[in-house]
Amino acid sequence: MTIRIAVIGAGLMGGDHARIFAEDLPGASLQVVCDASETRARAVADAYGAADVASDASAVIARADVDAVVIASPDFTHAPLSLAAIAAGKPVLCEKPLSQSSVECVQVMDAEQAAGRRFIQLGFMRRYDQSYAEMKAALADGSLGRALMMHNFHRNVETPASDFTGAMAITNSAPHEFDVVRHVLGTEYATISAYQPKRSDALVAPVFMVLETVSGQLVSIEINNNAAYGYDVRAELVGEGGSVAMSAVSYTTRDASLSHSAAYASDWRARYAEAYRQQNKDFLRFVTTGVFPVIASDAWDGYAAAVVAQAGVKALSQGVRMPVSMPVKPSLYAHKGI
Repeated sequence: MTIRIAVIGAGLMGGDHARIFAEDLPGASLQVVCDASETRARAVADAYGAADVASDASAVIARADVDAVVIASPDFTHAPLSLAAIAAGKPVLCEKPLSQSSVECVQVMDAEQAAGRRFIQLGFMRRYDQSYAEMKAALADGSLGRALMMHNFHRNVETPASDFTGAMAITNSAPHEFDVVRHVLGTEYATISAYQPKRSDALVAPVFMVLETVSGQLVSIEINNNAAYGYDVRAELVGEGGSVAMSAVSYTTRDASLSHSAAYASDWRARYAEAYRQQNKDFLRFVTTGVFPVIASDAWDGYAAAVVAQAGVKALSQGVRMPVSMPVKPSLYAHKGI
């Protein structure tokens, strides 16, 4: 059985998803590449052998020759297009965030509950990264004892836009940490505090967050969008009986001119290439079997990320510790550990 995939959005992420489905995953067929710019859509379609191009996302979702949809268009389109796909009965792999608005996330969950099944697999691909998988396994096998703390930092070369703000670091960059920490620890958040160090130039200062979980652990998250030296993500999980830390990924080191050095990537795509491939493989299996992947994030996880991000923005602007209030999880999502 061949699954006909439509990719909506032909930017960096849309192009990467198109390549993975076209070249790496037998059983998938790249049917349509859709983008507001037909020129951009055509470039991706030609590169990876798509059958067609389009510019109307809603029309693409409704097409009879499309079995499943990848949403990699701008963030504000994610929830509306997800709702259109649910109405059309099409499974979706949606890039994060589902929405920065928790209200829109609830609308998507309401639509899934009305349909009686989950349609949205959310692109929090770090759950598929081997480093986090080993952290979670170390907790599960008891070798670390009970989890006490988790330290995380996420650094980029420079901000993606001149109008980037500390609040945007929380809503755009930190959700990957918000989600994968929940996944590793198997718990929700209770409170969040957020701080920025002083700096004298126009660049956005790093944002440092401290979160308490409902299970009593402490979590630190540093988001530095102007680290200058490269893309760098690391984490350490501290338990009562030991710790496990993520190693920096570097395929080679260089010895020259009386120095020893390793290079950093300029962005996230090389670091998480295998995680993306495994995520998309799981999505293809989901479309084929109808069974939602055990590891994957769903609409509830997208909602949880939006809730903590909204609380984090308030904590940063008001200089106070904010509660993170989550409702009772709907039964459609209750099978998961968190």
